[in-house]
Amino acid sequence: AGIVPWNFPLMLLTWKVCPALAAGNTVVLKPASYTRLSALLLAEICAEAGLPPGVFNVVTGNGAFGSSLASHPDTDKVAFTGSTEVGQLLRRSTAGTGKKLSLELGGKSPFVVFENADLDSAVEGVVDAIWFNQGQVCSAGSRLLVQESVFGRMISKIKERMSHLRVGDSLDKCIDMGAIVDPSQRRSVDNFVQKAKDEGAEVFQACSSMPEHGCFYPPTLVTNVSTVSTIVQEEVFGPVLTAMSFRTPKEGIALANNTRYGLGSSVWSENINVAMEAAISLKAGAVWINGHNMFDAAAGFGGYRESGFGRDGGKEGMYEYVRPTWEDRPRPVVDDSALAKFGGMVPSRPVNPDSSKGQVYDTVTAMSGFEVPSIDHTLKMYIGGTQKRPDGAYSRPVVAADGRVLSQVGDGNRKDIRDAVEAAHKAAPGWGKRAAHNRAQITYYMAENLELRRNEFATRISAMTGGSMKEALNEVDLSIQRLYHWSAYADKFGGTVQETTLYGTTMKIHEPVGVIGIACPEKCPLLGFVSLFAPAVVRGNTMVIIPSEKHPLVACDLYQVFDTSDLPGGVVNIVTGDRDHLSKYLVEHQDIEAMWYFGSAEGSKFIEATSAVNVKRTWVNYGFERDWTNAAQGQGEEFLYHAIECKNIWVPIGEIFAN
Repeated sequence: AGIVPWNFPLMLLTWKVCPALAAGNTVVLKPASYTRLSALLLAEICAEAGLPPGVFNVVTGNGAFGSSLASHPDTDKVAFTGSTEVGQLLRRSTAGTGKKLSLELGGKSPFVVFENADLDSAVEGVVDAIWFNQGQVCSAGSRLLVQESVFGRMISKIKERMSHLRVGDSLDKCIDMGAIVDPSQRRSVDNFVQKAKDEGAEVFQACSSMPEHGCFYPPTLVTNVSTVSTIVQEEVFGPVLTAMSFRTPKEGIALANNTRYGLGSSVWSENINVAMEAAISLKAGAVWINGHNMFDAAAGFGGYRESGFGRDGGKEGMYEYVRPTWEDRPRPVVDDSALAKFGGMVPSRPVNPDSSKGQVYDTVTAMSGFEVPSIDHTLKMYIGGTQKRPDGAYSRPVVAADGRVLSQVGDGNRKDIRDAVEAAHKAAPGWGKRAAHNRAQITYYMAENLELRRNEFATRISAMTGGSMKEALNEVDLSIQRLYHWSAYADKFGGTVQETTLYGTTMKIHEPVGVIGIACPEKCPLLGFVSLFAPAVVRGNTMVIIPSEKHPLVACDLYQVFDTSDLPGGVVNIVTGDRDHLSKYLVEHQDIEAMWYFGSAEGSKFIEATSAVNVKRTWVNYGFERDWTNAAQGQGEEFLYHAIECKNIWVPIGEIFAN
């Protein structure tokens, strides 16, 4: 199902339909209510071109009709472009259904001008960035950030340029800006501007011509605003530009990233070092250098944060319309009554050794000639590179397949999750900027240290799961192999150069997602853990991991492997306890960029529905187990897809051979 808005009805339609058809899918498209005719005309063209009946279908209706299309049980994939609010509704309505979802949502894109920029070119860039299509562009450069030393000159030039803008009939080739789409949208734009005035902002509006009738709105510049001003934080979707100054490049980047969106951004500087470093530092799916709003079907377009997930265009956009060859469309059966209680947990009573009930610790110790149970061994959390006691001071027993209590582990709660997320965020900047080769070295070192303790880990797995030593040794060997596999990808999946129509270079950079929450499966406690954390860590992410709830000891044994492998503290944080209880607090945390969950169908639905609050990325199994020993299922390319964000940096040229 493709659902597209009215602002670029034909272009956005083709961005959805073409890759879907190329991948072998059939499509049902729902155009916006205002722009149905272009979609219907394209359907006629497809029929004339010989496209088989039923491959491309167009249905028209209001917004509620689009929700019905997305919720239909036979819809396998939903591709949506539109507002963040509607995207959140679609995330909730498709949660737990097994449908793939890609969202290209709103934005509040920064337009960053450094003191060494060509200011005249930057002014023309502002015109293209915010007043193109009346500002009704999801990637409109609506936040102007100018270095303090040239702020006054830049504002003066913009005001002068605004006075020459012509507003009128969009079919007139002499007109710079047309009308707002409808009266309600015009009222919304004006309400934002009036609220800015009420908050103390200075509003400048000017143009050379302005019709008296119609949904026209003048080009608007808003100054004297702060980072918390409503008009700075919210998407206006109109011809309104806010302007702020910054002192240093670091401050400029911090201000640019101070938004819950992350769709597009532009950097203006004649210094290539400043421009490239700023482009890499900005959290947005597209970064244009000395330009704005450049697009090409060969380069994926999409956002970070509340600007959505998934890409339109490029190879990265094709992933949205395919599944791994081994995977069928999941159709989970969810008990909705269990969702209200999801994650609820009351700490259990302590379990002490009791031979009369067959629950004794795994080993005995000789003391003064007598054999007594070994000392109660309670393993702690692993947060910030150190072992931490659980905040609630509760522990839970780890029971072997034969009923023996092998050990105790900490029973984590909300506070432990919060501490782990803070530690992960503290480690994220340094780990993400480390040389890929160094990340590979550390992960190779983990494999070497794990191999030295091969028999110890296998014995632990066998005791917990009840499997044979042969099976346990195979799981350890596969875990070592998987560490080597992902180590090799640390410096081999950094991106590529996109072949676009731009006279210049378009670079696709594979950036870390950020802080990822991971809830591991019950089966294959070591292999499942390694298969999930390794691709994330080699691609520069930090994480909070909930190991297997029933068999967590091998994850706790990895503490020493991490410490002796030079892994920086905070990169991997492990919180033991009730998986669903901890997953609930992880997915609800606003500073988690993505959540991977491998548990129940009900848990998968809860994770996806709750993620809608800030549109975080999710990867869930819908209650279906995968074979972690199978290379296609346990180390496929989908792991890399979920571990990275695609950013396209557009670098135009033309100083020597202009045009």
